[in-house]
Amino acid sequence: MERRRFLKVGALSPIAAMALTGTASSSPASAAAGRSFGFAPDGSAFLLDGKPFQIRSGEMHPARIPVRYWRHRIRMAKAMGMNTIALYVMWNYVEERPGVFDFTTDRRDIEAFVRLCQAEDMWVLLRPGPYVCGEWDLGGLPAYLLSNPDIQLRVNAFRDPRYMSAVRRYIDRLIPRVEPLLIGNGGPILMIQIENEYGSYGNDAQYLTQLRQLWIDGGITGPFYTEDGLDQVRTNRTIVPGGAIALSGGNAAAIAQARKEFPDVPTMAGEVYPGWLTHWGDPAFQGGDVDISADLKAFMDQGLSFNIYVIHGGTNFGFYAGANADNRSGHYQPDITSYDYSAPITEQGAATRRYHAYRALLGGYLATSLPDIPAPVPTLAGVRFTPTAFTSVWDNLPAPFPPERTVDPAPFEMYGQNFGFALYRRPLRGYTGGKLDIRWVHDYATVFLNNTYAGGISRPAVPDAVSKALHVTNNAPLDLPNSAVVGAEPVLDILVEGMGRTNYGHALVDRKGILRTVSLRDAGPLTGDLTGWQVFGLPMDEAYVAALKPRLADPARPGVFFEANLTLTAVADTYLDMSGWTKGFVYVNGHNLGRYWQIGPQQRLYCPAPWLRRGANRIVVFDLHQTQARPITFERTLA
Repeated sequence: MERRRFLKVGALSPIAAMALTGTASSSPASAAAGRSFGFAPDGSAFLLDGKPFQIRSGEMHPARIPVRYWRHRIRMAKAMGMNTIALYVMWNYVEERPGVFDFTTDRRDIEAFVRLCQAEDMWVLLRPGPYVCGEWDLGGLPAYLLSNPDIQLRVNAFRDPRYMSAVRRYIDRLIPRVEPLLIGNGGPILMIQIENEYGSYGNDAQYLTQLRQLWIDGGITGPFYTEDGLDQVRTNRTIVPGGAIALSGGNAAAIAQARKEFPDVPTMAGEVYPGWLTHWGDPAFQGGDVDISADLKAFMDQGLSFNIYVIHGGTNFGFYAGANADNRSGHYQPDITSYDYSAPITEQGAATRRYHAYRALLGGYLATSLPDIPAPVPTLAGVRFTPTAFTSVWDNLPAPFPPERTVDPAPFEMYGQNFGFALYRRPLRGYTGGKLDIRWVHDYATVFLNNTYAGGISRPAVPDAVSKALHVTNNAPLDLPNSAVVGAEPVLDILVEGMGRTNYGHALVDRKGILRTVSLRDAGPLTGDLTGWQVFGLPMDEAYVAALKPRLADPARPGVFFEANLTLTAVADTYLDMSGWTKGFVYVNGHNLGRYWQIGPQQRLYCPAPWLRRGANRIVVFDLHQTQARPITFERTLA
């Protein structure tokens, strides 16, 4: 299923023109003390200080942008004609463990980002979820929720109080941070969104009402709004009392239709798509042919409010890229690391051809000149180096959890692990050969018998050429060597990588690792389910990588870490070209740049200048298949 595409609506009848009032220059967010934002009683307009106001918003996500570039990206949006920034708060990024919150380190300081918006005279639309979708792991919901075998997500407190209790804890921690930033308290936040595109998931109005009430209980009474496709909002009536409507894929005609069906509810185009998301295995980066000029012109002609999703995408650093999975077939499509999205502002912060066209269009409607476009961020290319193998995952196994053997393997979440890899190990006394059948691999497994690579199993579709070269099946049983090859009593090792959790649709409960059973077919007395496993958690986070022991007992066994110590005389943004490698991650001075994979279309990983240093730089590569290093080069662009 393609995220959001079915939300787009066809052409409808045009709506009457509306006077354009309120610009960034005449209504600066920096002067927000004592000001107000609300809705016209007849739903015909958004009101700033009692006067009609057009929201011209561009969306970006602080979790996807290096902190030192936050101001640059906000200024880029302002220079294109925006007066507002919309942003998601990713719940799982600020509460990875139950009750352990972090709103201060690295890209998690939402308050600082919002205050930067205000310093740049930009208003804010806050989209805190709890579910956000956003091509982000589990749609922003914390993976720890999945440690409950029967958990229900996105449901009201009567259907699953465990879920709503966790949501309450999250919102309770947000409220004291958000309240001072509301427009009525001198801040730049105009509205708070309740959930996200719930009409594409359910029709439980009680759930949305309970979420709204959590904010009210904490002293925040709005303004609120909801986000949905036009068809979804009118079919499932997924709005909240007193709240506005934002339309996914909305255009001027869709706004007009919504106003007919909800005449007293103000409506805006909440997600106008200037590009599209890309999955691993797509033939090329998606969305490059999208042109929203006609939509923008109609919004400006009629004074309609809108939000461009996304004006700048950024990067799914680390393990946070999400995935799509078809509700019926289960077809699974993980998202690439880059969230460039073919947006007007590139992943690296550069203005595209579309950016200049949209800026010229919008600027032609405004009473004051737009600010100058910020200077481009410098880039670096031409550096070439080859790392060397220095250790392996096999030389850095932690203690198993639990210490005793488990009957059946279980997903990461049941062991309290959210991301990375897990190793499932079992001796096969009496083994003579057979087929390995795993129900189910989530999401990519490499299999070893007596330390020898036997093949792989992939949940995402792998092209035939890669499948043959690496002996990787597409989620099908794997032929194993016979006993003459592996010895009398081999040890079976299954190393499973968890890729992005599904972030959209009804297949949202997407646990990682081995979900149910491992069995052998045609294996004589061993035929059937295998029990008695040791499980080793390998989070592959920055702490794990920093603690790696430099020892390589078996250089020929895949699962190797490579290291380069690179001296730079100057630093700038760059892209690491990983096209000579197979599948893995890159860490630069302790920062996880994200996943690379030979199936493409992404072959280069963005590395921001703040993560490089003048002088010595440590670059670590973990590759699932290669035991011999390949050169890596610095390039200036994603493609």
